[in-house]
Amino acid sequence: MDSTKATGNTWTQEIGGDGAFVRHPTNFHGRVSKDPKALHAAESGRYHLIVSLACPWAHRTLIVRALKGLEKAISVDVVHPFLTDSGWSFDTAFPGATGDRVGGHSHLQHLYRQASPGYTGIITVPVLWDKKLGTIVNNESAEIIRMLNAEFQEMAAQPALDLYPQALRAAIDDTNAWVYPSINNGVYRSGFAQSQAAYDRAVGELFAALDRVEGILSRQAYLCGDVLTEADVRLFTTLIRFDAVYHTHFKCNRRLIAQYPAMLRYMAGIYQLPGVAATVDLDHIRFHYYHSHRHINPSGIVPQGPSIVQQLAAAHA
Repeated sequence: MDSTKATGNTWTQEIGGDGAFVRHPTNFHGRVSKDPKALHAAESGRYHLIVSLACPWAHRTLIVRALKGLEKAISVDVVHPFLTDSGWSFDTAFPGATGDRVGGHSHLQHLYRQASPGYTGIITVPVLWDKKLGTIVNNESAEIIRMLNAEFQEMAAQPALDLYPQALRAAIDDTNAWVYPSINNGVYRSGFAQSQAAYDRAVGELFAALDRVEGILSRQAYLCGDVLTEADVRLFTTLIRFDAVYHTHFKCNRRLIAQYPAMLRYMAGIYQLPGVAATVDLDHIRFHYYHSHRHINPSGIVPQGPSIVQQLAAAHA
């Protein structure tokens, strides 16, 4: 959900009176349904994801797409990792950036305005695009991953996998309710804070929550028990970026994730699941954060490390 206004970046605008970063809500909340009579009926080849490989929210959708085996049913385009003052671009100069292979647009903002003429809100990834109707269905990752989990069963290679099982829904919702503000958004609240008090509050909540995660994972395999759920996908995309970016760039430097034994084993287990490693691109991740956030890193110099990926690939969960 890394974002821009239609007119430019909002990192320095989404700040409260106390200097705290306050994220704006997303705007498109349509739903794909397995009901063939629905406005956005689930059909193979009809829907298209637009993502940044750098963005943890967009990364959630790629992981669920891979785990469910929806690669043939739902196509993907990848934006350039540099978030410009004009927003996410479809420039293909960076390896792995695909361009807009559906509409041929130069910037993501053009798709937003196609979906909603005169749109002036935030422009975020991921975007779930309906190719048949030529419009945005949804740009809220939490909603998109649930659609991918449940509404495309007939075309999923792994339909038996349920990341939001009925028996665990209360536990998943409860977990998401504290992981999101304290960890997923907590790293941003730390990094984008513009007062010492706001930073101290955010980073304190972040590491208290990470300690809580470590305690949970010391007792069980996943956040909500012995099975992988969407709560784990949502946490993983923050953890995989932590040591390479958030620890230094967002001043979340009390500890590295590599210093949490249970969390490291947990990350390795998820990373080694079929299809997950292919969704992780640390080149896009580093370049985006260090090069785009010039109010934090004025030089735009992109550090070479650290990288936790080799540890995860070699580890045995």
